[in-house]
Amino acid sequence: EVQLVESGGGLVQAGGSLRLSCAASGFTFDDYAIGWFRQAPGKEREGVSCISSGDGRTYYADSVKGRFTISSDNAKKTVSLQMSSLKPEDTAIYCCAVAVWTTGWARLLRGKSDYWGQGTQVTVSS
Repeated sequence: EVQLVESGGGLVQAGGSLRLSCAASGFTFDDYAIGWFRQAPGKEREGVSCISSGDGRTYYADSVKGRFTISSDNAKKTVSLQMSSLKPEDTAIYCCAVAVWTTGWARLLRGKSDYWGQGTQVTVSS
């Protein structure tokens, strides 16, 4: 059974930083895309960032470019999201997601994942 477990959420003041981590267990695929989505109350889920296990290509939503950095460790099947210069509008539940096989990258960019984590709350106060 594949499980994605997020950690690192919390409360931070605007301008501060947080680092989210996601660890995948029961996961044997070598070719996949892994990333982060977020959903704020009353808003649609938004793709934040993702990274490909194969060539390391990355994607960032325009709203986080220059402030967030995604990284991964393929051997450990982990992904991290370093969030800096946080803004109140970054407040949301952040979920880790994985889409497998060579089609995973394209599917994850469309918000279609094979596995989802439970999510971790990030709250940025003004």
